[in-house]
Amino acid sequence: MYIFKILQVFLSIIVTALVLIQSKGGGLAMSVGSAFTMYRSKRGLEKVVFILTIVFSVLVVINSLLIIITE
Repeated sequence: MYIFKILQVFLSIIVTALVLIQSKGGGLAMSVGSAFTMYRSKRGLEKVVFILTIVFSVLVVINSLLIIITE
């Protein structure tokens, strides 16, 4: 169905935007340099964005399975 495919595009755009919001300009050198600061707790808006990323990622997977099943 076309509804699932259109929904897949919108969900993918949302997940991409959420992931880009989370990345704080950290490339490979930045991640190696800050390896010890990675294990801190998330608070406030950062936690909300993290949880939304997980929720929308799960929705992308479920929608992908629905696309496969309905075709």
